[in-house]
Amino acid sequence: MNALQKSNGPIMMSVALAILASLSTPETASAHVKWFAPYIVGARPESLSVTLHDIWFWIGIVLVLVFFVATRLIEKSGFGQVAIEGLNAATAPLWNRQDDYIRAIVASFFVAIFAVGGVYLTPDLKTPAEWVSWMQLLIACCVFSRRTMPLAGVGIIALWLLALRDYDLFHLFDYLALGLGVAGYLLLEPLTNENLRERRFEALRWGLAIALMWSSLEKFAFPSWFYPLVIEKPFLTFGMPRDVFIPMAGVTEFTLGFGLLWTPLIRRLSAMALLVIFTAAVWPFGRVDLIGHGLIMAILIAVAADRRSGVDLMTVFKQKIVNIPLGLSATLVIFCTAYWGLHIAFYGVDGDVHLGDDAKTTHSYNPEHPHGPGIQGEIGAPSDK
Repeated sequence: MNALQKSNGPIMMSVALAILASLSTPETASAHVKWFAPYIVGARPESLSVTLHDIWFWIGIVLVLVFFVATRLIEKSGFGQVAIEGLNAATAPLWNRQDDYIRAIVASFFVAIFAVGGVYLTPDLKTPAEWVSWMQLLIACCVFSRRTMPLAGVGIIALWLLALRDYDLFHLFDYLALGLGVAGYLLLEPLTNENLRERRFEALRWGLAIALMWSSLEKFAFPSWFYPLVIEKPFLTFGMPRDVFIPMAGVTEFTLGFGLLWTPLIRRLSAMALLVIFTAAVWPFGRVDLIGHGLIMAILIAVAADRRSGVDLMTVFKQKIVNIPLGLSATLVIFCTAYWGLHIAFYGVDGDVHLGDDAKTTHSYNPEHPHGPGIQGEIGAPSDK
């Protein structure tokens, strides 16, 4: 029996764990609500105590912790190395050309954004400035040469800064980490200093993980933003009550994002689980979701194929099973404190009370965004100003 055949059992067990984790909540965990439903960024968020008293929040936490602990036990056992070797064999073609792959998917994303037109970097950041679309096409062109890759990285950061003219800083935090991760990769990849260059994939992974954890908090702070989606597409909840489905979806997105920062097998299986969720969301949410999340999905594939055996920070801490709940708890405290604290700093304890009902509509009335007409949804009229 060859090595690949021997790896089949542990690989199937590992993949099963990843799929079970992804099924712990419905696939709307992957849908970025600001692309599809009404929202007011400055509105008063739900108290954090509401989430902490929600039994379904804790059930979701326990389910994912079971997945993490089981995966870590496999990783520490004799099956762990066999499972990793099997994953390595399955993803070898991608690993061998990972830089080419990353550059291709980054360029493809910016070509798609150029084709959509009228947006900064992501579907909900509308702009009437036509030159912005052409700048994004220029970024795509710069990706194909190592000499111009740093210009593409600087261009991404510049577009994010330019979006501050039209959108609140708190809103743009949703896109900061991933943008910095991609820009970091583009700046690091051409370097001749190998010690710095080898950090390029870590920049991508950390940027994606932080972005997922940050955006997941919307499901706890503003669950009402998701109500129109649940009403329009009730099949997404698999029959679960709305107020059960939304917090568990948030838990899944946050914890699997956290998993991307842990030990090799946990982060690879977390990436696979997230990829199942994001892929499943394309059918109900369509072309906008595919374009908006295409870069995330492609990076998740790269993380699943990443055969680096170490962890980038706090290696000894992460290797201990008991530290999984400790690390997750600390991360939850840090992110929740930052999210609710910064919202209070920007909008006050009661939120921006001057916002009227008109600001709730973020899209003009059309078949793709059927939440109703509203001035705030027109291109060039940002919803959170």
